[in-house]
Amino acid sequence: MAHVIAVAGKGGVGKTTLTGLFIQSLCESGKGPLLVVDADANANLNEVLGVEMPVTLGEIREEIERAGSDPKIKIPVSMTKQEYLEYRMEDALAEEKEYDLMVMGRSQGAGCYCFVNNLVQARIQALQNNYPYIVVDNEAGMEHISRGILPKIDTMFLVSDCSRRGVQAAGRIAELIKEQKIDPSFMGLIVNRAPGGRLNEGTADEIKKQDLHLLGVIPQDEEVYQFDCDGRPTVGLSVDSPVRRALDQIVGRLDL
Repeated sequence: MAHVIAVAGKGGVGKTTLTGLFIQSLCESGKGPLLVVDADANANLNEVLGVEMPVTLGEIREEIERAGSDPKIKIPVSMTKQEYLEYRMEDALAEEKEYDLMVMGRSQGAGCYCFVNNLVQARIQALQNNYPYIVVDNEAGMEHISRGILPKIDTMFLVSDCSRRGVQAAGRIAELIKEQKIDPSFMGLIVNRAPGGRLNEGTADEIKKQDLHLLGVIPQDEEVYQFDCDGRPTVGLSVDSPVRRALDQIVGRLDL
């Protein structure tokens, strides 16, 4: 069974950027093939990785929902909707050299994400024996944790910026994980975008208050911002990037 690595944190802390660089680091250290899951309805991990987004689970759900009313969508008469769903799932993986990418996506119409969440859960369970590692970029907040979308979590990365609010959000996620009895083998905090790569004293105090294990600090870097503005994949950062160096050091200290 695959080792499941989940990344979580509040919105806007650079969680997806770090997830992409973490995937790159794992692949470069020979940990592939990976199953990479973008479990955020606002999907953009593919942009960080520089790959084309596959058809999303949300799009497949909408396709099946509209079958019968939309003449452009034709389910073969020999197939049930469930059989067609399973058939279409084969198109929901973008196959790269060292990892496959699956994207949750979002529902187009009104209503909750329950069905799409269930698809994510079912697909991870179906594929988990095919990969040594599964890396899941969770949506901002705590929904996937509270809903038990992941069959298990072996390693949990909490990401915060260098603000008290970000650390407090990470603390709440850590507490929810304990309440849910998910019991990952390892859980730690990465603080992102720290000016000069150093923690503010107030932020450091908040980390202690939240009883979080600090894995490392990622420096604020103008080059990451510029890559984003230019629409360039963040994994294109040079090996000398202070962000890449800091993250590689964190990964190197982990027993993965």
